[in-house]
Amino acid sequence: MADEYSNGCSEESCAGCAHAGSCESKKEDFRVPANKYSQIKKVIGVISGKGGVGKSLVTASLARMMREKGYTVGILDADITGPSIPKMYGVHETAKGSDEGMFPCIAKDETRIMSVNLLLEDEDTPVIWRGPVIAGVVTQFWTDVMWGDIDYLFVDMPPGTGDVPLTVFQSLPVDGVVIVTSPQDLVQMIVKKAYNMAKQMNIPVLGVVENYSYVKCPDCGKEIKVFGESHIDEIAAELNMPVLGKMPIDMKIAEAVDAEKFYEAENPYLQDIKL
Repeated sequence: MADEYSNGCSEESCAGCAHAGSCESKKEDFRVPANKYSQIKKVIGVISGKGGVGKSLVTASLARMMREKGYTVGILDADITGPSIPKMYGVHETAKGSDEGMFPCIAKDETRIMSVNLLLEDEDTPVIWRGPVIAGVVTQFWTDVMWGDIDYLFVDMPPGTGDVPLTVFQSLPVDGVVIVTSPQDLVQMIVKKAYNMAKQMNIPVLGVVENYSYVKCPDCGKEIKVFGESHIDEIAAELNMPVLGKMPIDMKIAEAVDAEKFYEAENPYLQDIKL
């Protein structure tokens, strides 16, 4: 299996090749330039091997954490068929544009957001597009959006290892990815898929966040493992990556999401992450 190069060549298979060190396919760079009105210092992808693990929640939590630290932050919502970031922040207006590109919408905490929901006449309209079209829209969110000066751009990707993650990894200068998962035993395979994809694309894996780790009893404070015992520490040790945090089911965070006021949310479970 290719561990280092997205063209299918592994370090071992190239070792005895007459073209080792000069293979053009290794040097080929598919990255596209950002909009000329964008100056982005770090691009962080948030990925998961399957849906329903709270990837968008973690994306927004990381963005909130960096805003609270005084950084300028943007969220590129690359989950085109299931966008949720704008609603979490209570952003419902239509994104505006000019001859130079599109402007991201601004949440109340000044987080800059671009999502397909901000381009539709009705945000309830389903996006029924094929993979290449979806991937093209994600690329446009990078090339056509005038993000301005941003310290951290978080990319909320759809689950799985399909067209959109591949497009993001190849087209954007991703500095690292955070993998999101949940406690079930099944996630061992799912985490490894996401991890191996990032490694094959030469993208650094910053670590893994476990969501739905437990719910705390409001009466006695006992931690109830609703989804079973966690396996994330063993998986992380096997893959030699850090566990960045374990998030419980927290009603205060859930209420902020439902009230569309994530710009007021506090997530103490990820405070020690260094991006």
